[in-house]
Amino acid sequence: MHLFAPEQADLNWENPKLREELFDICKFWAEKGIDGLRLDVVNLISKPEQFEDDYEGDGRRFYTDGPKIHQYLQLLNQHALTPYGLMTVGEMSSTTLENCQKYANLAGTELSMTFNFHHLKVDYPDGEKWTYAQPDYVQLKSIFNYWQQGMYGKAWNALFWCNHDQPRIVSRFGNEAQWHQESAKMLAMLLHGLQGTPYIYQGEEFGMTNPNFTTIEQYRDVESLNAYAELQKKGIDETLIMQILAQKSRDNSRTPMQWDDSVQAGFTTGEPWIEVAKNFLKINAKSALADKNSVFYTYKSLIALRKKLPILTEGDYQDLAPEHPLLWCYQRQTLDAKLLVLANLSEVEQIFELPPEWCHKEVMCLMNNYGDYRIETSNVTLMPYQAVYLYQ
Repeated sequence: MHLFAPEQADLNWENPKLREELFDICKFWAEKGIDGLRLDVVNLISKPEQFEDDYEGDGRRFYTDGPKIHQYLQLLNQHALTPYGLMTVGEMSSTTLENCQKYANLAGTELSMTFNFHHLKVDYPDGEKWTYAQPDYVQLKSIFNYWQQGMYGKAWNALFWCNHDQPRIVSRFGNEAQWHQESAKMLAMLLHGLQGTPYIYQGEEFGMTNPNFTTIEQYRDVESLNAYAELQKKGIDETLIMQILAQKSRDNSRTPMQWDDSVQAGFTTGEPWIEVAKNFLKINAKSALADKNSVFYTYKSLIALRKKLPILTEGDYQDLAPEHPLLWCYQRQTLDAKLLVLANLSEVEQIFELPPEWCHKEVMCLMNNYGDYRIETSNVTLMPYQAVYLYQ
């Protein structure tokens, strides 16, 4: 019944004494002054007491979003979370919209918000992670549309591109070489325009990339090492295996934080667990802070804008070009305001035809990751990886 590594505790939530201990642990840290908790794969804590065999899959359907999961989270909330005003985000494995509507319900009886990972499998052809593949942006938009509309008015979204298990987003959905700054800013603007609470993973705020390792000796992640062995067994060419790992490995997000251009990127004076990405001489926090046009200041502007504009918190979501393979254009709307978020996901210039209600109107450009943009009577021309916020 144990899930994950032996070093990771897998506790029996059926035991009321254990639950009391867990409530006390939360209280202990709350009294130390913390503001919130992240609950790792928390939707796997309720397991059925009947030990059925799974002849169709790997067994996860029996313990994912298990039979008493909502009961357990409500008890945790009543005894520790709400009394101390803790903000919580639950990491959800292979969950459903219907369950997340309960987990993150606006009445606040369980958790504050949820992480789900459906949008980060759009470069897994037929569900297979360990392949070299490009993302399906139509599928990406469809997933966000489903969750944005499904959670609206019922529960709260957590928004993210990166974490410790995912590749760097500018390498994954952007262009880390020729259009590094433009694509990193564009992806930031797309995420921060959505409904929910955005999360920024360390280094994302100045555009850290995948390290692009070229040998298996550079990797540390056990999942990557196992995948390497399995791909070798299948007879996959060594060059292709290394391309797959460079694209998909969890180690992509686990390299040392690039603070400056000194030895080991200022992370340590010793030998780090894993190599620093070679581009740390140019891509680092010190350089970003010194450049007022850097990715870092785009993130600062986005955070300030979200605090200022109610529509970014309260507005609904409508995808305006769901079938376009290279444009992501959506509208947020409240009773008295509209926000149009336009983004080009490619290195080729794209044209977006404005909805009729945006034509012949006084429109304000709130943000633009280029110096300028071209808007005509009914069209907006977007340069490679350009993103624009239009407001009325």
